[in-house]
Amino acid sequence: MPEFALRDGVELHRIDETHVDPLYGIVIAERARLARWLPWVQGSTREDIREYVQHTRQQNESGQGVQTAIVVDGRVAGVIGVHGISWPNQSTSIGYWLSELYEGRGIITDGVRAYTDHAFRSWKLNRMELRAAVENRRSRAVAERLGFTREGVLRQAERVGNRCLDLVVYSALADEWPR
Repeated sequence: MPEFALRDGVELHRIDETHVDPLYGIVIAERARLARWLPWVQGSTREDIREYVQHTRQQNESGQGVQTAIVVDGRVAGVIGVHGISWPNQSTSIGYWLSELYEGRGIITDGVRAYTDHAFRSWKLNRMELRAAVENRRSRAVAERLGFTREGVLRQAERVGNRCLDLVVYSALADEWPR
């Protein structure tokens, strides 16, 4: 997915080494909030973020996914991207996280819409999946706002800290997009 503007002042940039420190800064400042939903946050170090950035480059080069930094008015605000593209099955899934400072502005909704459009129109995929913890109402609202279909609940599907979270599975299909 190319770098582009979602709207005035909000851009997506492929993640690179310049994003390590800003991303780590958000993780440090908002660790408790982010760790509620993201299994990797609790013990993350700057080196973990650096390795993640290197992994995303390899993922992009191999055609297995694209991760982008969300940049708002020139400041890194979070991450959105697709991972695990299954070319034979023409499907992928999307994930994201955003600093609390930028929540409630529709940024993630715009990003999921842009990635889904790109996946269906440019990559010619058939299915986009989004999974969110049952209790994560904000994340579930993104899928519901965009008209993704709720397929069901995966019981205790993701371990986050000492908890096993149930995940709601949503999907959008190319022939139904946009609704």
